[in-house]
Amino acid sequence: MKQTNRITAVLTLAFIAAVLIATVVTGAIRGNRAYANKANAAPGEVLGSIMTDSFAGREQWLRLNALIRSKAGEGLVNGVYVGKGMLLDAESSERKIPAATAELINSFVSRYDGAVYFAVIPTSSGVYSDMLPQYLLKYPENQQINRFYDQLGGSIRKIDAFNILKMLNDSYIFYRTDTKWTCYGAYCVYRTVIQKLGFIPTAYDKYTIRHITGDFKGSLCLRSRYSNVKPDIIDVYVNPEGAEVLSCRGYYNDGSSVEKQLIDERLLDTGYMYDIYLGEEAPLVKINTSVNNERKLLVIKDSIADCFIPFLIEHYSEIDVISPELIDRPIEELTDTDNYEQILFLFSIESLEDSSKFRCLAGQKG
Repeated sequence: MKQTNRITAVLTLAFIAAVLIATVVTGAIRGNRAYANKANAAPGEVLGSIMTDSFAGREQWLRLNALIRSKAGEGLVNGVYVGKGMLLDAESSERKIPAATAELINSFVSRYDGAVYFAVIPTSSGVYSDMLPQYLLKYPENQQINRFYDQLGGSIRKIDAFNILKMLNDSYIFYRTDTKWTCYGAYCVYRTVIQKLGFIPTAYDKYTIRHITGDFKGSLCLRSRYSNVKPDIIDVYVNPEGAEVLSCRGYYNDGSSVEKQLIDERLLDTGYMYDIYLGEEAPLVKINTSVNNERKLLVIKDSIADCFIPFLIEHYSEIDVISPELIDRPIEELTDTDNYEQILFLFSIESLEDSSKFRCLAGQKG
């Protein structure tokens, strides 16, 4: 079957080559002499210019090219592996978490007296690694996470999100077209995280689930231009009997602030629909709820946590959310960390690769 696919791909590529030649010739005939007369232009540049300007179906061509390459190249398109009904980042296991990331986090925790929890969230490639060819599994994500946890200080309580998600990989816990988890995947990890933090999780049947779009095409779809995969669904979980958000405000490095929403559906019209969770990024977001327990939580996170935050509002009267990569000063200049009895770190393994995102935790200027 694979040999047949290769033959079909070669024949199709030959046909497309003929179309390209015809396109170039047609462009020249129509007066594209400006390209042909570029004395210093390389042939590839001339071809690219003509294709861009003359080939009306450029986007369709890119998608078709991705489809052909997926058939002829063992499922790889621009570093994306085309699996069975799912796209995976083929380069994920080439990344390594540097020791500097753990060192910066340990430095921050050493200055804080409360309880600290850390959950590393794998990518879809880590959880569905059995779908990838063996030669792509250089540094498996579960090994990377365990090594990173070993480097964190002993006072930090590590939460094993990887195995929670791995055990549920028959469910819709990751997007088909993105590396991130779905709202259901976030809920599954929330149940364990919130118990570690000392609360009883809200039961699944308490939530009303609203499918706000079924046309989400994530980062892997955009990167590969491969469109022969079912678009994803973006959900919103609402507990009609639960706590209310009294205020949600974002604060920026220049001192300005703006009212925000936990779910900003206006961003469905942007290029990346996942941004509806917590809306546009801000260095600090302060959320006040109707929960009357005077408990305060600080969440230090990347964008993977944005769909996770709404599950926490049932348990705290105040939740402050910090995105360290957006901060241009030491974290203590943005908020008094001694005001929080607990701190939760929630990061995708992808973010941990870049230790510069955590400089503000060591008191260094961003």
